Amino acid sequence: MDWKKIWNDICNYFKTNVWNIVWFFAILVIGIIVIKILLTVVRKILKHTRMEKIAQQFICTILKFVLWLVLILLLLSQLGVEITGILTACSAVILAVGMALQNAISNVANGIIIISSHMFKKGDYIITNGVEGNITDINFMFTTLITTDNKKITLPNSNLINNNVTNLGAYPKRRVDFTFSVAYESDVELVKKIVTDVMASNGKVYLDPAPFCRLKVLNASSIDFFANCWCDNSDYWDVYYYIIENVYNEFKRKNISVPYNQLEVRERKDKVTMPVSGKGLPKRVEKERPNHEETPIESFTKIFNHKKKDKQKDKKMKKQAKHLSKESKIEDPVKPVKQKHESAQTAPTKEKK
Repeated sequence: MDWKKIWNDICNYFKTNVWNIVWFFAILVIGIIVIKILLTVVRKILKHTRMEKIAQQFICTILKFVLWLVLILLLLSQLGVEITGILTACSAVILAVGMALQNAISNVANGIIIISSHMFKKGDYIITNGVEGNITDINFMFTTLITTDNKKITLPNSNLINNNVTNLGAYPKRRVDFTFSVAYESDVELVKKIVTDVMASNGKVYLDPAPFCRLKVLNASSIDFFANCWCDNSDYWDVYYYIIENVYNEFKRKNISVPYNQLEVRERKDKVTMPVSGKGLPKRVEKERPNHEETPIESFTKIFNHKKKDKQKDKKMKKQAKHLSKESKIEDPVKPVKQKHESAQTAPTKEKK
């Protein structure tokens, strides 16, 4: 290897492309400074918005990638490299990757929609497609839930977008609903007072709006009261169990019974008579049906079968005739012998005469 020649080529390149090299480093330094300034400005602008942090990070990452790609293309063009071929290659690679990662890209797009639209946030309790739990993490690919029995569920963002989502933690206040069933003998006003007093006795229950209880349904075995009250979202289950337990205890103190299903059975003592019409079954009357017209196929099959039967009869007749002829041939030789014997007996008598 001729090192001297290589060194001379390098020196000649720098001598002939001095200004290109100077512009290359100038564009590099200026580009790095511009990228940093733009990213800091965008971050400060996004901080003053209500956008989620993960969305801010995603926007900054995409912007950073685009700026660095533009800077690299400018540097390559400054060195004399054709950018058109690189752009076509990059577009082909991006297309192939997009086709291969179609589902992942859809999850990312749906993640952007979820984060930007504020459908739910970290800590909310949601129910979707038979799954429920508290949200612990939201990213651009998946949403993670923790169930009440401490199970971790990871849902793709596309499933959340394509299915109904019930967000129980969207608002700070939540209504607690109840249905209480009591016997028909119970005092309606007393039941309403017991339920509302129990609700008001809990300091976690809001007094405005006031606790509510009214008679709702008259069932076959009981009368049902509908009741509700409002509390903070975090206190929902504490309030629910407190009211259920204390209403049951108050019903027992006030002798208000919670009935079982009731079935009323009556005994009939009168004689049951069944109405009967007519004297029995009528006689059968045969229906008059028209003659069935033969189709050409049926008539042809009948003719064919008739000819076949005639042929079989002819064969039988011929066999019988052959059999009779054979028997007659066996009997014919006996007759000449008898005739000779008779002529022999008659001939001497004639000579004697």
